[in-house]
Amino acid sequence: MKAHQISVTAIMTAFIRAYHSTNDDPVIFNDALAYALIPEERRHLIEQGLKSALQAHGGDASASLSSLLQTMGLPNVVSRSRYTEERLEAEIQKGVKQYVILGAGLDTFAFRHKHLLEEGQIEVFEVDQPSTQAFKRERLTDLGWDIPVGLHFVSTDFRQERVAEALARTSYNPRMKSLFSLLGVTMYLSPNDVYETFRSITQIAPAGSSVIFDYHTETDGNLHEIRKELQKMGESMSTTFDPARLAAELRKLGFDLLEDLSPAAIQERYFEGSAPVYHANENVHLAWAVIR
Repeated sequence: MKAHQISVTAIMTAFIRAYHSTNDDPVIFNDALAYALIPEERRHLIEQGLKSALQAHGGDASASLSSLLQTMGLPNVVSRSRYTEERLEAEIQKGVKQYVILGAGLDTFAFRHKHLLEEGQIEVFEVDQPSTQAFKRERLTDLGWDIPVGLHFVSTDFRQERVAEALARTSYNPRMKSLFSLLGVTMYLSPNDVYETFRSITQIAPAGSSVIFDYHTETDGNLHEIRKELQKMGESMSTTFDPARLAAELRKLGFDLLEDLSPAAIQERYFEGSAPVYHANENVHLAWAVIR
């Protein structure tokens, strides 16, 4: 993504979460609030783009739309969000007090769960590149939404500044157990930046803290097409992982891999028998690792 460019994928991810929440049944992940964060003119452009794509393909509109959203990664977006927030809920019960959202985009957790912040159960640190975060904060002002106590915005570029350095400028407590989410991020960073991000997390968080991230495997048959589409939007996909080597790679970085959900496991957990319209995205994994 170019400097000063608002992340197109951040806006599209928010749109997908909101569309799913208001149009699909059953709802895997409920985030209807995300619609409000997308300015009306941008939302209209997205909807017009979807209509144009459907008209170009012809056929049954509803079936085509589901296929289009499947290709756009809706199952990955909703399943990774649900998995992360389910894990966060469990970790709060175990004493986690800080939730760090790396590449937060237009995340709405702090607004959907205001009570957790207001009651002091969790503090939320949204970390993202400056232009996307400025866009979000301006949108929040336009909407007149009050910023919950306990929500902190941290602007940084993962390629130029490490997570530990960015959080050191805030009220983040390095002695307190935290959960980090890195959703829709690893594939856009270089391998070196991904590994340095993980190392940086171990430098700022104590043992028992953990990170959740999704990743593509190099064997993804759709990877070439995905990369071409992202390049058209000014973004690029760089990093993939080998599931067979992931645990060893994370161990070198100071983590133990607790769970690595394959597409089949994601399908069984979130889509089997309940959402036949969608299926888990091929060769996209969800991983949860804890600092040793």
